[in-house]
Amino acid sequence: MSLFTILISTVFVNNFVLARFLGICPFLGVSNKTETATGMGIAVTFVVTLSSIITYVIQKAILDRLGLEYLQTIVFILVIAALVQFVEMVMKKTSPTLYSALGVYLPLITTNCVVLGVAILNIQEGYTLIQTIFNAFGASVGFSLALILISGIREQFEIIDIPEALQGFPIALITAGLMSIAFLGFNGLV
Repeated sequence: MSLFTILISTVFVNNFVLARFLGICPFLGVSNKTETATGMGIAVTFVVTLSSIITYVIQKAILDRLGLEYLQTIVFILVIAALVQFVEMVMKKTSPTLYSALGVYLPLITTNCVVLGVAILNIQEGYTLIQTIFNAFGASVGFSLALILISGIREQFEIIDIPEALQGFPIALITAGLMSIAFLGFNGLV
């Protein structure tokens, strides 16, 4: 599988949010403002890419060699949690406004199933380290793209007339479903 194919398929065809339905909590929770969504997308991109590299190396160098594959999930979660703590500390120092805007959703990157899902799928698919990097980066860019798209749409909801029964979360779910259907159009791409 070529690196370009891996990248395009994870961003558009197999988008973790809109095709695999992973990471829905931050997708709906942080998507009210484009600025917040962009910050979350950057943080998730950093964590997913770096955690995939580290977990790949740990899997191949330690777990596989010592026959400890059954510890994969626990070890991967510990790596992800440490990286999220690092991102949280850096963001608190460099951008306190974004840090407070993300609120509880920043520590929740640890439990974001996209991060763990990408790390585990990289191993299950038998990707090399370079393929792992491209898959992780593509998956996180796809997550960020979906997050920024829905946040732009949700910002427009504030200025248009929406029936009272659909205001807030219901219209966000309808929008997410329509975005998912729209992304099905990318299926023939790869």
